[in-house]
Amino acid sequence: MCESAMVSVDRTMQVAPGLFAAGHLGELTALVPFELVDAVLADTGCVQRRVRMLPSRVGVYLVLAMVLFPQVGLVGVWSRLVGGLRGVAGVTVPRPSGKALRDLRRRVSVAPMRSLFEHLAGPTSWPGMPGCRYRGLRMVAVDGCSSFKAPDSPRNRAVFRIGRRRSGNDGWPGVQLLALAECGTRALLGATVTALSVGEITAAAALWARLDATMLLLADAAFDADKVMAAVAGRGAQFLIRANSVRKPAVLAVLPDGSFLTRIGDLRLRVIDAHISVTGADGTVVTGRWRLLTSLTDHRTHPAKTLVEVYHQRWEIETCFFGLRHTLTGRTVLRSHDPSGITQEMWALACLWQILATTMTDAAGTRPGFDPDRCSFTVALNTARDSVIRAENIAGPPDPLLGTIATAVLDQPLDPRRPRIAARVLKQPGSRYPKHRPDDPRPATGTPITDIDTHIQPPPRPQTPTPDPALIHALHNQHPAMTQHMINALAILHTTPGTPHSGRAIARALGITGRTALNVFGVALNTAAHRGHITKTAPGTYTITPQQALTPATNP
Repeated sequence: MCESAMVSVDRTMQVAPGLFAAGHLGELTALVPFELVDAVLADTGCVQRRVRMLPSRVGVYLVLAMVLFPQVGLVGVWSRLVGGLRGVAGVTVPRPSGKALRDLRRRVSVAPMRSLFEHLAGPTSWPGMPGCRYRGLRMVAVDGCSSFKAPDSPRNRAVFRIGRRRSGNDGWPGVQLLALAECGTRALLGATVTALSVGEITAAAALWARLDATMLLLADAAFDADKVMAAVAGRGAQFLIRANSVRKPAVLAVLPDGSFLTRIGDLRLRVIDAHISVTGADGTVVTGRWRLLTSLTDHRTHPAKTLVEVYHQRWEIETCFFGLRHTLTGRTVLRSHDPSGITQEMWALACLWQILATTMTDAAGTRPGFDPDRCSFTVALNTARDSVIRAENIAGPPDPLLGTIATAVLDQPLDPRRPRIAARVLKQPGSRYPKHRPDDPRPATGTPITDIDTHIQPPPRPQTPTPDPALIHALHNQHPAMTQHMINALAILHTTPGTPHSGRAIARALGITGRTALNVFGVALNTAAHRGHITKTAPGTYTITPQQALTPATNP
């Protein structure tokens, strides 16, 4: 056979009829079918009122393709959508201008994209899939990403404020995406898009409704707030949250594994104070401390060291944000010059991420024991782009779970994840000087970990002296109108006259917790100081002078 011979290849293609043919997302259309897009447009009132060359359904797929091809303009995106349709019999391929495509985006607006994400969002893991559950609880993580940048236009600056850095103001208005993601698959259960001026706890309030009794929430210290824990517990979900440095929980009972029980508000919680030492392959030893708050109070079923290892899964959401912010966008700044376009673009990013995450999870589920962490997002993304350009499998692949994208992901798996450590370095410094802190003990580049040692530190014994019961009895006779808490507080101060004690330390020794109870106790201490029973030496600090300890004070 002659090497220069040519053969004819025929390909069967299923597309939408007429002017709707350009509305597709290649093989991903099976996860965003025409019926779903039409229903979303109808629910949000965004269906075109007359027959157009560019229907609203085509506009939704254009916006999704816009975030799939971030490096080209709308005309370039359109040419990729219709590239595989040209010359196909019965298919009408318009040639719109850039302005016509921009008008189509505005006509679609924000509401359909947000509604589409609400329909797509949700966990995607299969039963028994590695890295997704802990003792039957689905692990989910919440966090915010504030590194999305909007073009510096007057309209964007009016809504999204300029971000701040150590070296001064950022160059672009910032957009915050706060998400609730499933660990392992990194699928999104919910998300909010806000300006940087909105706090993470405020933005996350809309996400707690996504939680249920089958979930374990992992969160960093930014979410250490009484109202967050109360809201999560109100949904019946369990949580494992890193405590901030200012929280000093009272010790109610010390458990055999070194953790201890406490009470925050109306919740009975467990505190795990973990001291971790990590040894790298280059000999670097890095130590750190994690203080975790959890609603899992049974130390037998949930050992402290096991929960420390589980908390490490929170990093899955950071990987999710890296894929959204860098791999998927592929650019420093988003493309839209008005707030409505930015919000629409952000919801389209979330939709596309969820579609690809679902595809990768289904691919991993076809191989029992295959960790979804080994699915390459880059491979899935590039294969999806090729599928759109070729207009391939628009009606769905022959095997719903093993299409072109799933096959590519399984053929090119990532290596099993290995533990590594590295310093966190700012990738886009606002200064020409390096941002790696010289006092950071972590290596500047990724270094394999050879050993991890976790030690659970029991709480220190209270330094507040224990008063003599006879002293408490005498003080009760001297101040019969005082509450028992105040009598015990006076007894603690009388034990060491002249030594100042903080009100928080006294409250901790008495087992007083909760914001309201602490405020009431603080007012009572101030009242006692005003009446001369004790002396206030500094804000929140009290003592008993030798004269007050020896001279009976006036009854209140």
